[in-house]
Amino acid sequence: MTELAAARFTPTYPRGDLGQCPLPGIVIRKRLVCASRNLKCRSFNWGRDQKKPFWLHSFLFTLAGDTPATTAMNFSRFFKYWLPLLIWLGIMFVGSTELLSAEQTSRFLAPFLRWLKPNISIQTLAQIHFFMRKLAHVGEYVILSMLLWRAVRGGSNLRMKMSFLFVAIWFACGIFAASDEFHQSFMSSRTASVRDAMIDMCGALIGLAICWAFAGWNTNRQSQI
Repeated sequence: MTELAAARFTPTYPRGDLGQCPLPGIVIRKRLVCASRNLKCRSFNWGRDQKKPFWLHSFLFTLAGDTPATTAMNFSRFFKYWLPLLIWLGIMFVGSTELLSAEQTSRFLAPFLRWLKPNISIQTLAQIHFFMRKLAHVGEYVILSMLLWRAVRGGSNLRMKMSFLFVAIWFACGIFAASDEFHQSFMSSRTASVRDAMIDMCGALIGLAICWAFAGWNTNRQSQI
């Protein structure tokens, strides 16, 4: 086919919708990365008609989990892996408000314990209430770390060693714990506590240990098949 004939069959796209890879004959969407690491993709969605380095495209789109799959598949991946994480973060945010302060939770726990044991002492009630609240700290960060592990491993194209993923997610959970305590410092009935943040990180450590063990077991099972 001559160059004139090839040009006749080459599709043209409106500015800002599609980018073209320098490799001849390959036209790709703006959100996809070139197959070759030695090439640079051109994208017109950055506000200017300029070339961006390949590593920047690779990092951004790999982090977002973009693949040559359809948009529907990407949405399915988001709803399956990332939406549960976002919902849980929203629940945690509500839990750090005055709605779940010690005064509020005691209104439900104390009558229940008195129903179980009518002659229970006030000191025992306070100890159980304190223990249950700290256990809730552990539980919420066990779930958070597991959801975050699941989202990164299944909902993105990031591929890294499990040891690095373990540390990265534990560090992210530490940031969430610190921000949660900082948020509580603005509530009249809540107090920020470094001890609670440390308990949160212990919960995240437990959740990550469970994920690590399960991932190792799954890898061994697949290798035996």
